[in-house]
Amino acid sequence: MIILNDQLWFPSVAHCSEEGLLAVGGDLSPERLLLAYRSGIFPWFSEGEPILWWSPDPRLVLVPAEFKTSKSLQKKLGNEEFRVTFDQAFSDVIRNCATIERPGQENTWITQNMIDSYEKLHGMGHARSVEVWQDEILVGGLYGVDLPKKKIFCGESMFSKVDDASKIALFYWAKYLEEAHYRLIDCQVYTQHLARLGAREIPRKKFLEYLK
Repeated sequence: MIILNDQLWFPSVAHCSEEGLLAVGGDLSPERLLLAYRSGIFPWFSEGEPILWWSPDPRLVLVPAEFKTSKSLQKKLGNEEFRVTFDQAFSDVIRNCATIERPGQENTWITQNMIDSYEKLHGMGHARSVEVWQDEILVGGLYGVDLPKKKIFCGESMFSKVDDASKIALFYWAKYLEEAHYRLIDCQVYTQHLARLGAREIPRKKFLEYLK
């Protein structure tokens, strides 16, 4: 296990455990977070734990043009019930992602320190959000770290307060990224929910090649 200190660096992902755990410690400064994402690494830990840094193999990714739209979602996209915005309520989105109840999950990995750090990234233009509104109430959204020079968006979390709100957010974001010629949305680790929306696993080595 590699323990990080105040020095701004990460070891090679070749040192990852079988589960993808690379290192422990360090901090959540904007500089370290950006270095992590540009290196195919992300933080993931629970309240009370030390900072854990991961780079799993395989990696779940979504090619923007490959987003799958179900018939039920198409119906919702076709009406005017929802309004979608970008970067209008980042703090509200990340806080909802942190507090929303999720089946099978007892606590959140989005700690207050993480919220503070990603808000700093947003203020610097490196973290972005998508908001879904219903009757001017925020009912869904997503946020993540943007790597425009790499044409990769690193998705962090989504939330829904009404059915399909997060899917609507991801649909419009994938469409936006496709038009901006982005190559991938990094979804990090496999979930059935994201796989049904078109995400697929690729070897970590191939994902790192996209980052290079």
